Amino acid sequence: MTVHQLPFGVLLRRWRERRRMTQADLAFAADSSTRHLSCLETGKAQPSREMIARLAEYLEIPLRDQNTLLLAAGFAPAFQERSLAALDAAKAAIDAVLKAHKPYPAFAVDRHWNIVASNSALPQLYEGCSPDLMRAPVNAVRLVLHPAGLGPRIVNYAAWRSHTLTILRQQIDARADPVIQGLFAEVSAYPTPPNCESAVSFEASERLATPLRIATRFGVMSFLGTVTVFGTPNDVTLAELALEMLFPADDRTAEIAKAMVEEQRVLG
Repeated sequence: MTVHQLPFGVLLRRWRERRRMTQADLAFAADSSTRHLSCLETGKAQPSREMIARLAEYLEIPLRDQNTLLLAAGFAPAFQERSLAALDAAKAAIDAVLKAHKPYPAFAVDRHWNIVASNSALPQLYEGCSPDLMRAPVNAVRLVLHPAGLGPRIVNYAAWRSHTLTILRQQIDARADPVIQGLFAEVSAYPTPPNCESAVSFEASERLATPLRIATRFGVMSFLGTVTVFGTPNDVTLAELALEMLFPADDRTAEIAKAMVEEQRVLG
């Protein structure tokens, strides 16, 4: 199947409008003129590679989409897209971070929230989840919120889904990715489990961050999440990877984690 390539000018205008910049704003930032930028958008002028790089910098265009712009302008892509296995140094760093974070869960996700690496910590957290959701590629958002996943056991489901939808909406605003748009629509339609906490409460407003609270057979565990990305990536795959790490939000969670680890040790 042949994929239709949009002209460079159309792509440029879409990115400028998505970033809510006028032609004058972008021309000034990129050390160009409004007239030249207008000619680029209408196709009356062709950009140089250097101009594309400047425009991409100020429009904060992801590496994958910079390659698309270059191809539309008749240039070869500037950034490679290799598999994680081929990125030896990065993979070693990711594996080291994931291993060091045990016994708490940590995983690397791609731009669509598919888990590409995990430390497989605390498997008891996922008891009762549908095997279909646990089959690769596992989608982290779907696994946590789906009714056949952790959803019914997320104590603060409404608040966590609201938090997740905010992140997905930010991704859509930054880059109109149809996969993320579909995931947003899917998660929005999930039914709210009965007896979950309300999305907003006085107690919640006093917290520094919204924890992920999961009911397990050991008790309720509360986690705070952090996200780590690679600085100044020059590979598309690396640029789109994020490391998600869960930390215990209270002493009780740390105690339950120890009990889970001990159970796994005894069971062998």
